[in-house]
Amino acid sequence: MDSLRELGKLLLVVGIVIAGAGALLMFGVKMPFRLGRLPGDIVVQGRNSSFYFPIVTCIVLSLVLTLIVWVVDSFRR
Repeated sequence: MDSLRELGKLLLVVGIVIAGAGALLMFGVKMPFRLGRLPGDIVVQGRNSSFYFPIVTCIVLSLVLTLIVWVVDSFRR
């Protein structure tokens, strides 16, 4: 019976995360910054080529995903 309770908590957290991601996609256009084009992302444009490395975007996504995993782990205990 306890395993069903844990599964319920996990499904609730996953549902909230999916709803948050959906809201981010819906309202992302109206945000003051565009994910993937944050200040600090490296862009080098030449005459015939361009190079783009979203370092700040990677750091922000890493922090958000770490927070999500931490919250899910705290619910599992």
